Amino acid sequence: HLLLFLLFVGPFNCFASYSRATELFYSLNEGLPAGVLIGSLAHDLRLQTAGEQHPAAPQPPLSFTLASRGLGGQYVQLDNHSGELHTSAVEIDREALCVESSEATIFGGAAAVSSSSSLSSSESCLLLLDVLVLPQEYFRLVKVKIAIRDVNDNAPRFPVPHIHLSVPENAPVNTRLAIEHPALDPDVGTNGVQTYHLRDNYGVFTLDVEENESGERTPYLIVMGALDRETREEYVTVIIAEDGGTPPLMGSATLTIGISDINDNCPQFNDSQLNITLYGNSSLGTHVATVRAVDMDLGSNAQITYSYSQKVSQPSRELFHLDESTGAITLSDKVDGDAPRLHRLIILGNGPGCIPAVITVLVTIIKVMMRPPEVVPRFIANEVEGVVYLKELEPINTPIAFFTIKDPDEKYKVNCYLDGDGPFRLSPYKPYNNEYLLETTKPLDYETQQLYEISVVAWNSEGFHVKKIITVQILDDNDNSPVFSQQLIELSIEENNVPNAFLTKLHATDADSGERGQVSYFLGPDAPSYFALDKTTGVLTVSTQLDREEKEKYRYTVKAVDSGFPPRESVATVTITVLDKNDNSPRFINKDFSFFVPENFPGFGEIGVISVTDADAGQNGWVALSVLNGSDIFVIDTGKGVLRAKVSLDREQQSSYILWIEAVDGGDPALSSTAKITILLLDINDNPPLVLFPQSNMSYLLVLPSTLPGSPITEVYAVDKDTGMNAVIAYSIIGRRGPRPESFRIDPKTGNITLEESLMQNDYGLYRLLVKVSDHGYPEPLHSTVMVNLFVNDTVSNESYIESLLRKEPDISIEEKQPQISIEPTHKKMEAASCMPTLVALSIISLGSIALVTGMGIYICLRKGRKHHRADENLEVQIPLNGRINLHMLEKKPMEISNI
Repeated sequence: HLLLFLLFVGPFNCFASYSRATELFYSLNEGLPAGVLIGSLAHDLRLQTAGEQHPAAPQPPLSFTLASRGLGGQYVQLDNHSGELHTSAVEIDREALCVESSEATIFGGAAAVSSSSSLSSSESCLLLLDVLVLPQEYFRLVKVKIAIRDVNDNAPRFPVPHIHLSVPENAPVNTRLAIEHPALDPDVGTNGVQTYHLRDNYGVFTLDVEENESGERTPYLIVMGALDRETREEYVTVIIAEDGGTPPLMGSATLTIGISDINDNCPQFNDSQLNITLYGNSSLGTHVATVRAVDMDLGSNAQITYSYSQKVSQPSRELFHLDESTGAITLSDKVDGDAPRLHRLIILGNGPGCIPAVITVLVTIIKVMMRPPEVVPRFIANEVEGVVYLKELEPINTPIAFFTIKDPDEKYKVNCYLDGDGPFRLSPYKPYNNEYLLETTKPLDYETQQLYEISVVAWNSEGFHVKKIITVQILDDNDNSPVFSQQLIELSIEENNVPNAFLTKLHATDADSGERGQVSYFLGPDAPSYFALDKTTGVLTVSTQLDREEKEKYRYTVKAVDSGFPPRESVATVTITVLDKNDNSPRFINKDFSFFVPENFPGFGEIGVISVTDADAGQNGWVALSVLNGSDIFVIDTGKGVLRAKVSLDREQQSSYILWIEAVDGGDPALSSTAKITILLLDINDNPPLVLFPQSNMSYLLVLPSTLPGSPITEVYAVDKDTGMNAVIAYSIIGRRGPRPESFRIDPKTGNITLEESLMQNDYGLYRLLVKVSDHGYPEPLHSTVMVNLFVNDTVSNESYIESLLRKEPDISIEEKQPQISIEPTHKKMEAASCMPTLVALSIISLGSIALVTGMGIYICLRKGRKHHRADENLEVQIPLNGRINLHMLEKKPMEISNI
């Protein structure tokens, strides 16, 4: 539809559109998640979207569309209305996009655009998009270039796991050798490979890095010390490549440095002279002697040839033949009677580029007048040119050869014996005469001795001797298993190691020769998958980081297998101890601790134990605890974690404490953590009730005789600073004094004192009630007492008299139990009624006589003092009977409590 629209617009509009092409440039990091804002096209193009247009001049809404959904289009999301460009769910990987070249360009639109020249070659990975802006009157083609910035998300990696480098042993100090397989890093710039170093340089090697014009870095091995192949022919280490990212990433490979041989050793003979005796009647081809020289070099540098010195006479040369390869001397001509009896053979051992080694062979020829005995061998075992080959696993009594001994002249008796060391025996072979059998007497062992030289000696009665020299070569069998230098290989490595860290190089030897002695190394089935063992070199590595807290010890087996048939193997045990690093902070079992402590807890008593652990070991796992706040009151045992208070705690002063405890380990640098401690003080019954009203034992209240039963008289009000049941208060009357004290009752819950029975004329007077105010504390309740004074009368005519009564010590008996006021007052009323007539008559007589005298005086006094007492009569004596006391308005002073 878009193409059809463009076709119908017209040529002029088309040209105008292309003339208004615009280019925008953005940059972002690779690997960002979906929804990250790249840029706003409308804002950067200074266009107004529908939401930004002025209402007075409405314009058609803008539309932003990708020209095509090419390769680059899958990495972005374009909002068609706002023009905002965001990353899509497909993650951008710079190395995957720009794998062919650092100058790569990825197209997401219809047209191709070259890389921006303002970018460096290491960062010019561009994502190109073509965006169309519509409607037609705003139409333009926007070229969007997005530069993908590199992040360090790839570690250096060597193309091969094992790198081999050969260095001649005569390489001078500062010799530089390029390592042909440098590490590769898909990242660019400083995130690429920057440096190389060796795990172990053995004191004779180091690395240098050279950078060419294209920016490629090549490591060079530099020789820093003298090398000697005969002392050590191979060095195995680990080469590590490190990039410049933050943090840097590393990769490693095994580097094997082989020391190549040069001709720096010459042949040498073990002896300077050999003395040989030869009978004059020896036959042609008789072996006289063999000379051997040794060269410590290898290959062609160790090839030795043998020759006669120019000082050797021509007759000696003709009589004795010298094999230039083996150094064997044989008799090549018959011994003439006129030939010299002593021959001095000077033999040279020649090596390439060396001064010849010299050995002298003195051959003395003994002249004989008769023919010596003859020794005729017939070999049973495999024999080639006088050398008998036997396998080392041949059984005992294996026959080697038959020997026939005879006298050519048939005049003399001939005997024979075996001369030489070795597990061999020469015995007569019956029933034949002069027949002898050579056989083995013990098992043969190639690893103990590979070559034997024995002689069958025949002599006659005249004393003539003849020797037949036999060389026995033992052939190797695969009868030895590889042997590790240590059966238990104990290793250690610090945790958080770099990947592919070098652990050790295993070494096993096999006494067998050739392929049978070649050893390969394998991990046992119990080895974790992240350990690797090089089959050829025996280098043991670990491919991942180890965590001591996850696993501290590893124990598994390794095998050494030879190349014989069938192969033989041996097993060793590898134990790896992961050493601790201080990578774990102390950890509290809980982030918040709560302790409930009874108040008045003794000072330095144990409040609770703060449990903290540290997954590290040794000093890194030592934890010291300290109180960050409240250290003037609280102290903590840093070893056991016991929290104590220096002083006794009072809940009434402070009901709770919040502390912060810090745990610091012993690492360097130290790590720490904190925990919150809440201490809640539990109330104990350490406060007796405090009586707020009445405020004094000397106060009193006027009770009118006309007060109806059940009317409230007054109340006792007390508070308790404790909480809970320790603050629940009960009131009781434990002592009474007065004309009829059972007339008053106290409510045990509210403390209200009420009148139980009607007051009569003879009930007038002062009542003293001892009230016990007790809490419900555990294990023992506490209490206070207060004296409630009630004066039953119509008026108060003589206050000083009442006060004098109050000052007297009351004679009140303490009741053990609360009186049963609902029954006892009625019984006593009935007893008092029986004496009523007598009391009434006495009262009339006594009062009538003084009524006339004193009545008038009292009346005058009351009239004069009415005005003076009117303002004060309601202060303390006349307290409203039905009114509740406003305790909040009353000044609450603690009273002095008397224990009566």
